[in-house]
Amino acid sequence: MSKPVEIHSVASTEGRTNGRLANFRKGLREAVLGSAQDFTEGSIGRAITLLAIPMVLEMSMESLFAIVDVFFVARLGADSIAAVGITESLITLIFGVALGLSMATTAMVARRIGEKKPEEASVAAVQAIILGILVSVPIGILGILFAPALFRLMGATESIIATGSGYGTILIGTNVVIMLLFLLNAVFRGAGDAAIAMRVLWLSNILNIILDPCLIFGLGPFPELGVKGAAVATSIGRGAGVVYALWVLLSGRGRVKVSVRQLRIDPKVMLRLLRVSLGGMFQFLVATASWLALVRIVAIFGGAAIAGYTIALRIIIFALLPSWGMSNAAATLVGQNLGAGKPDRAERSVWLTGLSNMVFLGSVAVVFIIFAEPLIGLFTTDTEVVPYGVSCLRFISYGYTFYAYGMVMVQAFNGAGDTTTPTIINLCCYWLFQIPLAYLLAIQAGMGARGVFVTIAISESLLAVVSVMVFRRGRWKEQKI
Repeated sequence: MSKPVEIHSVASTEGRTNGRLANFRKGLREAVLGSAQDFTEGSIGRAITLLAIPMVLEMSMESLFAIVDVFFVARLGADSIAAVGITESLITLIFGVALGLSMATTAMVARRIGEKKPEEASVAAVQAIILGILVSVPIGILGILFAPALFRLMGATESIIATGSGYGTILIGTNVVIMLLFLLNAVFRGAGDAAIAMRVLWLSNILNIILDPCLIFGLGPFPELGVKGAAVATSIGRGAGVVYALWVLLSGRGRVKVSVRQLRIDPKVMLRLLRVSLGGMFQFLVATASWLALVRIVAIFGGAAIAGYTIALRIIIFALLPSWGMSNAAATLVGQNLGAGKPDRAERSVWLTGLSNMVFLGSVAVVFIIFAEPLIGLFTTDTEVVPYGVSCLRFISYGYTFYAYGMVMVQAFNGAGDTTTPTIINLCCYWLFQIPLAYLLAIQAGMGARGVFVTIAISESLLAVVSVMVFRRGRWKEQKI
């Protein structure tokens, strides 16, 4: 007598499972193709999914630039790898400026979209682009003129400078494409058009992956440029992404539509954007200056230490940038929901995104800790470099579950337009704690480069704990922008 009931129960369970799978596939398709969802209404979980999936894919593509470059450049030797690492350290300063501008852009565009003022969002987008160009031009000139001197300042040997300063000259000299790529995608993210930002980086990376081996090794009709070829390929890829993003913005294919009459300087909006950006720039410059200090300490222990550190960081960034994509979803939801007058919904979005991020990064940490040596082995078999890379990858991975919440909290502050609070937290955790501890462990305690790796895990975990505590106070809900 119980069989019909059991059969009905199994069928019902299968039906619910199939229904959930169908809904997941539908949501995935909508997220990738682009959604017209109003993120200030309806299910928060659905809003996070529709934003986070393309943002994760977008940031995964951003991380591929460095991964692809170091993968091919590793075939050229330790000096070439070190040149890429030092250049990336210098470029991080540009990333700091670009991220500062982009976080302000995302916050302002998201707030205007939440207020249902798309015209004002378009004005903010134009001012961000103009500001980005004005900032990047002098940086490019400095890079072209002084790249070898900058390499020496970072502790590079004459061998590394001879091999790789051309790589630095090209990437810093063409930093305008880095700046615009960040800012244009910040506009799309703030508007909720995360799928467009994702497609921009897909295009950029496809070109980079194709051109990298061709220009480095001189395949087919291409010249053999060595490590400089990687820089040329990356710049071309990013440049193509910028052209596509500008076309989308000007053609009105997204939520933010820029018209010809808006292509002018608006001093009032630009100053407001600059005010928020300065806090964001300083926030990331504090973090990146600390990172440069750590690279300088690692450089004391030789080229193998820098090379191992460089490879491990590329793998780490490959995981953290998708996680940053989830954090960007929180920033968009905070900005739009504050604009719509729904601060409680904004807060719930942050906690839910943080939990999702913790699950993701916790899983990544397990893989990195267990398979550290095979992962480093994909990039180099140098017996001096591998131990440094394995040590770095493992030690930093121990703090991943803390980083997950810390990244989301910081982006929540930024999405609200409160760039001051994360800046203060960064100053305390990086300059007052991280740098002194790294010097103490690496040099005074005799741990060598491994002391730096341990310091990174400890200081980033501390930053996460402090950020959560400050976020719970809720003052970010009162931020005006």
